[in-house]
This record gives sequence, structure tokens and C-alpha cells, in this order.
Amino acid sequence: MASINWHLGPRNRAYVDKIVDRAWELCIKHDYPVGEKINLQMDLTACHNHGCRLNLAKLAKAPDFDFLHDILGIGRHINRQTGALEDCFLPRCARA
Repeated sequence: MASINWHLGPRNRAYVDKIVDRAWELCIKHDYPVGEKINLQMDLTACHNHGCRLNLAKLAKAPDFDFLHDILGIGRHINRQTGALEDCFLPRCARA
């Protein structure tokens, strides 16, 4: 089994950190169980590097509804062994 690449460049790492902080705040605001921040970081990184390239700048600025659709959908549909998205889920902020 291939291992997941956890590397992100400095700009993408900054976007992921910003996205994770925003997701954390929104989930708390809406009383949605979110788990640990590190899990959100790992899901986004694995998805971006293996499952589906994300437009991280677009995701960071997305309206709350679209933002949560992508964040929660990635968390629900990611295969944590491979980083691939399953069940035909496609984030709205996927790169074209």
C-alpha cells in the first residue's frame, strides 16, 4: 500500500491552516461535532494530494454553505488509507 504524501508548500499550508480554523469555528457555532483540528488538516491534505486537487484559495473564501459542503463532504467520503474520495463525492471547490 502506498503511503499518503503529507507535504504542502508554504502557500497551500497557509490556506489549509486558514480553512481549518474557519471550519472549526463554523462547526462550533452550528453545534456540529468536529473532532480534532489535526484530523481536518490531514483530510484536506490527503484529499488535495491524492483524492482531488482543491482550489484552496477558492475554498478559503467560499460562502459558508459551500464551504461546509466541501469540508464535511471530504470528511465523510475520504478513504483515510489512500486519500481518495469515494461515493462519487466531488467538492464544489475542486480544481477544474
